[in-house]
Amino acid sequence: MQSYTEENYLKTIYHLAEKTTNVQTNAIAEQMQTKPASVTDMIKKLAEKGLIDYVKYQGVTLTETGKNTAIDIVRKHRLWEVFLVDKLNFKWDEVHDVAEELEHIKSVELIERLDEFLGFPRTDPHGDPIPDKNRRFAKTQFIKLIELKTGESGTITGVSQHSSPFLKHLEKLGLTLGKQIQVSDVTDFDGSVEIRISDKQVNISREVAKHILISSNGKN
Repeated sequence: MQSYTEENYLKTIYHLAEKTTNVQTNAIAEQMQTKPASVTDMIKKLAEKGLIDYVKYQGVTLTETGKNTAIDIVRKHRLWEVFLVDKLNFKWDEVHDVAEELEHIKSVELIERLDEFLGFPRTDPHGDPIPDKNRRFAKTQFIKLIELKTGESGTITGVSQHSSPFLKHLEKLGLTLGKQIQVSDVTDFDGSVEIRISDKQVNISREVAKHILISSNGKN
């Protein structure tokens, strides 16, 4: 049985490992907003429990047990986000912190019943895939909005930036999951993108566009 802090470390390492093979302690410290010395102490504890492998100067990798534990936490977090949005009418920018607390509930039966109650959702309110009880993720195919060319269209299927200010900004612009968009123009100077959505034109920066994930329909 892991503590809340240990579970948070495992989940953080898991997400960082999606981008790099060996996760560095400095990256963990930055993500956890803590000191590298604190990370080193925790790394030793997790290694002693057989949850990670750590080689000095080479970084951290999750063991099979550590990875399974992390996926279980991710599963709980994303299911709770669906529950909060679909059943309690939270907005998608309000659920992360609450789900951070709920993800540490240990009851396996509760999570299985929650999954069934929600209709076995495949994605969370941000479009991230939810692993099933066997820790399998549904395959998702998407590209970044910034990769669409003028005239190409698609459906917003997710976001790669989950901060509350970013999600509120998208909400204000009407750029939410399931919305159909078409690229009207891409500015050469700064890479900003003009898109059509619901019969209106919206201009977004390159920074925003690279964090919106699209299921592409090709060129109309």
